[in-house]
Amino acid sequence: MRRVFQRRHLLGIEGMSGAEIVAILDAAESFFDVSRRSVRKVPTLRGKTVINLFFEASTRTRTSFELAGKRLSADVINISPSTSSTTKGEGLLDTVQNLQAMQPDVLVIRHGASGALHHVAPRVRAAVVNAGDGMHEHPTQALLDAFTIRRQKGKVEGLTVTICGDILHSRVARSNVHLLKALGAQVRLAGPRTLLPAAAASLGAEVFHRLEPALEGADVVMMLRIQRERLQGAFLPTSREYSRVFGLNAARLRLARPDAMVMHPGPVNRGVEIDPAVADGEQSVILDQVEAGVAVRMAVLWMLAAEPSEAPPAAG
Repeated sequence: MRRVFQRRHLLGIEGMSGAEIVAILDAAESFFDVSRRSVRKVPTLRGKTVINLFFEASTRTRTSFELAGKRLSADVINISPSTSSTTKGEGLLDTVQNLQAMQPDVLVIRHGASGALHHVAPRVRAAVVNAGDGMHEHPTQALLDAFTIRRQKGKVEGLTVTICGDILHSRVARSNVHLLKALGAQVRLAGPRTLLPAAAASLGAEVFHRLEPALEGADVVMMLRIQRERLQGAFLPTSREYSRVFGLNAARLRLARPDAMVMHPGPVNRGVEIDPAVADGEQSVILDQVEAGVAVRMAVLWMLAAEPSEAPPAAG
């Protein structure tokens, strides 16, 4: 079968067509039920090797990539900086090229430097998947968010999606803006002026400096955590003050549509960007996003590493 997505790597959402994005989402639908079977495995990537190389902390992304590879029957190796030669001064490119010498099929990499994977990918034969690079992009998070929205709403086109929080430092926000715009959604960005990039409007999103007007009539509300590990200087007041002005509580959520979805890429700072009652409420799909992550990452690995004749399992 001829695949719409024929790229060697998945480095970001920017520049991808709507058709390529939909092709990944459709493939993820085929893989979604695999995780709910009694035997959670298909032979799609038998004989293939996936290496997960994470230079930053991760729970959901790394675990779901590991599960995705194993459920596709691939051999999966996880490498952390603390157990790699980077502790001895080895650079990223040298590390990756040494791993390439072992003939892996896919390298899944998370790195703290924006654009690092664009430097590495042309220099290796394996497919490279961006699992988050600095403040640049996190493509599989945006894909799983779109997958969750589409399963809940039946579409992405025409929806109003409000993204609120630390937009300035969020690779999740950047990837989501590119993806949602490519699929025809209206995107709103809300946050303190100090946490909004100067060129936010150039992304094609409507920018708000208060949460309430950004929530009015929204179909989807995506809250982002305050990334204190990336903050330098006085970007915001205390957590309590931030929660008072930009935290999502039940009263503010009522400004959105009655059937609005509440999303969060995690990890969640309860009581800061989102009230626990909302995070655990009926409109929350936070755990649905986590489940979707395995299916979407299975689809990405399949797209990049499976033989051209290999089809995904039948959905259902």
